Amino acid sequence: MEISVFLNNIKQDFIESCNLYHPKQIGNTITIYKEGVDLPELDEFQLAILGVEEDRNSFDNTGSKDAPNAIRRALYQLFNHWNNVNIIDLGNIKTGFEIEDTYFALSNVFTTLMKYRIIPIILGGSQDLTYPIYQVYENTGKLVNITSIDSRFDIGQDNEQLNSNSYLSYIILHQPNFLFNYTNIGYQSYYVDNQSVDLMKQLLFDVHRIGKIKNNVEITEPLLRNADIITIDTSAFCASDAPGVKYNSPNGFSSEDGCKMTRYAGLNSKLTSIGFFEYNPSYDINNVTANTLSQMIWYFIEGFSLRINDYPTHDSKDFKRYIVKMDDIDDEIIFLCHKVSGKWWMDLSFKSRDREKYERHHYIPCSREDYELTMENELPDKWWQFYQKLM
Repeated sequence: MEISVFLNNIKQDFIESCNLYHPKQIGNTITIYKEGVDLPELDEFQLAILGVEEDRNSFDNTGSKDAPNAIRRALYQLFNHWNNVNIIDLGNIKTGFEIEDTYFALSNVFTTLMKYRIIPIILGGSQDLTYPIYQVYENTGKLVNITSIDSRFDIGQDNEQLNSNSYLSYIILHQPNFLFNYTNIGYQSYYVDNQSVDLMKQLLFDVHRIGKIKNNVEITEPLLRNADIITIDTSAFCASDAPGVKYNSPNGFSSEDGCKMTRYAGLNSKLTSIGFFEYNPSYDINNVTANTLSQMIWYFIEGFSLRINDYPTHDSKDFKRYIVKMDDIDDEIIFLCHKVSGKWWMDLSFKSRDREKYERHHYIPCSREDYELTMENELPDKWWQFYQKLM
């Protein structure tokens, strides 16, 4: 099906309102699906900007549907530094008569982009839009990893309808289940009850409190390197850098933290989508939040432009291999380090009970610190966590 039937193209008067004064600004250098122009062939593009003006299933955040064009306007004004990245702005998903119609349209567009190996940069809208994105993977036969930058877990209450506060429960309970791992980056303890934290650990999910990350954002790199889907809730950022959310907070990540993390995300060669959600322009002050998010997107593209093929394979000669024997464990702990990028992985391929099913998850991103910890006879938590999943 031609995806143009699901899209509202960009109006010329919007483009003219974006203060595009220099030929190297993003709004002047990317391909824009605009009025009066046919949708171009997609096979030449690597990234696609895709707005979703939908907030009917938001959790008390009406107005987030207006975010896509606010982010887009700020992004267009930034400068394009990448000669090796072809980007198309597809405009916005047409809002359906029912919200399920919007979900259907988003799923169809995303399915097409996956066929072309194009990564969508999704501009929400409310975060429940992550659910129809996840559902697309049902037809791929692959287990997927979701990483969320969020101050909360969004598992909602028992029997709560699908919304931006409960979408994760719908993903976890979806049948057939094809979620291999969920990672939360930056939950804030005063927003999360202890039972929810215990549940995440029982499910062998990977959750990280903001206090352990805030002064060492570099530890998020392996977490973001392992994601197929990245979903970002704007409320994870402090109100000084992102006032434009209904439930903003004086605490949270800074805009600089966000830019570092999205750059890591761009470097991830297995990533298939990234989305920015819950921004509500009606609460913004002098477009601070729009600028924060647009600069995070800029750094995502920067990371993408610097990608190299550093994902391990069984016969790759681009890695140094380290084997650690521990006192209390019969198994050897195997680490791989890429000779160029210096990125580290743990090799659990020999542990899998079903090699074909878990093939994409045999190599676990880690850091040199994990290797050094193992050398001191301490087993990294992530090794044991993924060992249990694979066995």
